[in-house]
Amino acid sequence: MFALVDANNFYVSCERVFRPDLNGKPVVVLSNNDGCVISRSNEAKPFIPMGAPAFQYEKIFRERNVEVFSSNFALYGDMSTRVMNILARYAPDMEIYSIDEAFLLLDGMEHLNLEDHLKRMKKEVEKSTGIPITIGVGNTKTLSKVAAKIAKKFPGKTGGIYILDSPGKIEKALRWLPVEDIHGIGRRLARKLHRMNIRKAADFIRLSNAWLKKHLSIQGLRIKKELLGERAFGLEMPAPRKRIATTRTFETDTSDFEYLRERLVTFASVTAAKLRKQGSACQLLTVFIRTNRHREDLPQHFGSITLHADYPTDSSLHLAQLAVAGLEKIYRPGYRYKKAGVIAGELVPARHRQLNLFVPLDDKHIRLMQSIDKLNAKYGYDLLKTGGQDPARTWKMRQAKLSPSYTTRLEDVIRVKV
Repeated sequence: MFALVDANNFYVSCERVFRPDLNGKPVVVLSNNDGCVISRSNEAKPFIPMGAPAFQYEKIFRERNVEVFSSNFALYGDMSTRVMNILARYAPDMEIYSIDEAFLLLDGMEHLNLEDHLKRMKKEVEKSTGIPITIGVGNTKTLSKVAAKIAKKFPGKTGGIYILDSPGKIEKALRWLPVEDIHGIGRRLARKLHRMNIRKAADFIRLSNAWLKKHLSIQGLRIKKELLGERAFGLEMPAPRKRIATTRTFETDTSDFEYLRERLVTFASVTAAKLRKQGSACQLLTVFIRTNRHREDLPQHFGSITLHADYPTDSSLHLAQLAVAGLEKIYRPGYRYKKAGVIAGELVPARHRQLNLFVPLDDKHIRLMQSIDKLNAKYGYDLLKTGGQDPARTWKMRQAKLSPSYTTRLEDVIRVKV
């Protein structure tokens, strides 16, 4: 059996953990740059659709007294980690599907009272983190998704947990589930199925295998098998990325070399932290700067260079040095740059990197990076920076109300009134 664990209205729930006064009130969280709504409380859902452009709903926000928050990804990421760490103790294998969802493989746990086991898990997550969760269980990943939708739709009857453990339950669920809500069926495909009068999951499974394979490819056939209880999808473990990039578009065009230098040092440091988190080191670093291609009245320049490290590295200091060296080679005075970034390539496992006979590995860097990561993880991702970074600069993403990073920034915890 698979269990799909879904954190309810996750970003809003994270905000409410530290602001219990928001319980029972309409709350929304906005995307980067406060562009659109990406999380809604149940109270806000009747009059604010998911993805609603924030500027179009400002009047409704005021009239309905909606609490509006900018995305606080430092807080949400840390809360997600806490939830996932608890879930991992309740199953032998787990796939973290997204920041607020995880699949648990429950095979080999038949000796347990499954419902009691899941109730204990749900209680511990909600007591330890304050995040409410919904759990759906089925013999396949797709059926567990169906069960989770039922648990979320009917919380009063299910208590937030629903198990599809009999043919009768499965048949009833498939007659209820709209075809557009089947996991793996997108909007475009759902419209096509509606034109064929395929409205429910029960209609979908009656389509012939030949038709599904012809019109929906092998993926459609696998979805049908999953709905019928035959496993076609297993747990997926994330593969290490082959390249890691950090790029940003600036708020305004700039020709300031020192500004570009500071930004690229920051991008290199962020990339190095991503490498260490993945357990990788890079042999190459590509550095680029680009003018605003939409400004036809300005001269255009795209500068790019790829530099080789002496040996595969995950050091923020080493990559920052390479980034600066690259900038010095590609920068042209007089051009106004709009975007810059770094891309780490030729990744290898950090524990098995091939060293350079003539350039010894600096063990001090390894220990220093480990200490920096440990402190930043505990007190905030940007607590410690390299000397080339502006200590006061942060990513410019938010304009509306931003909640404190209660769990990751020491100064935010100190400011909270007890």
